[in-house]
Amino acid sequence: MSEPGDANLLQGPIHDVHVELGAKFAPFGGWEMPVSYAGTVTEHTAVRTSVGVFDVSHLGKATVAGPGAAAFVNSALTNDLGRIRPGKAQYTLCCTPEGGVIDDLIAYYVSDDEIFLVPNAANTAAVVAALRTVAPEGITITDEHREYAVFAVQGPKSTQVLAALGLPTEMEYMAYADSQWQGHPVRVCRTGYTGEHGYELLPRWDDAPDLFRALVTQVRAAGGEPAGLGARDTLRTEMGYPLHGHELSLDISPVQARAGWAVGWKKPEFWGKSTLEQEKSAGPRRILMGLRALDRGVLRQGQTVLRGDETVGETTSGTFSPTLEVGIALALLNTDSGLEPGDEVHVDVRGRRLRAEVVRPPFVTPHTS
Repeated sequence: MSEPGDANLLQGPIHDVHVELGAKFAPFGGWEMPVSYAGTVTEHTAVRTSVGVFDVSHLGKATVAGPGAAAFVNSALTNDLGRIRPGKAQYTLCCTPEGGVIDDLIAYYVSDDEIFLVPNAANTAAVVAALRTVAPEGITITDEHREYAVFAVQGPKSTQVLAALGLPTEMEYMAYADSQWQGHPVRVCRTGYTGEHGYELLPRWDDAPDLFRALVTQVRAAGGEPAGLGARDTLRTEMGYPLHGHELSLDISPVQARAGWAVGWKKPEFWGKSTLEQEKSAGPRRILMGLRALDRGVLRQGQTVLRGDETVGETTSGTFSPTLEVGIALALLNTDSGLEPGDEVHVDVRGRRLRAEVVRPPFVTPHTS
């Protein structure tokens, strides 16, 4: 844990609000982030059963603008912007020519001449630099990391919370609307990282404290809690959602991470297209699967997965699932091992072999719609 005010870490626009709420902090992606308030299990359960609100303002923000901006972004990132329209957002990947993942991010289709990107905090500069290197004349890429905050309101009662503040809620999944709250602009998108019905809000950086306080008031009125990175991690792991640096990286391709659904395979070009097509055709040497513990114990990242005395993979993320009340993990398993859902393996947990069942994520049923 970090001490509030650690000079070596960046702080978001509502750091003082987190202190007021009694948050425990930890470093993440170079930022000082709230890990929990009432406790990770309490916050996790609130999101699954009622509602929670997260501050994820550490996420990057960048605008690609100019004539043909959408076409330019579409030639670089993996997913096909031609599948969506202005007013919609899309999960996509920024890859290297070798097929590694620089970052996974959300692209907001503002117009044919403007795309708004939300990358991960630590990778924002790399994404911006990669786009700037090949941007044609007339296309500008502006890093707006500290121009906007990002709040995630997630859970079955998320619509109730936004409606209480007069914010738009009637939109399809991955659609967004530009609105206002108390005269200040805020973008509202029907998306999130928990597997529950939810929204992400992007207010201006300086407007963020008042909006977050208002959200917390309504969340608590609905029986929910403010939630930190601890619950965010347990929630996304239950859903099998990737975290860059764990399930996606320069060494872990979209094919290996089962993120091929976020690749526009029929597009004429995107970074890493040739390499990824070859890997898809030949079959990856390893593939992402889930592990559900059959013995008591908590699974963590970087643990060896065994079948008998043979090493067959390694965990990429692991946690205790508050919903299932067992240890769960995501793991890259060697495809030549022939492992299938239902098979039993062992995970080396500090020298102790813990039995686990191979499963296909998600571990719990999603309720995003």
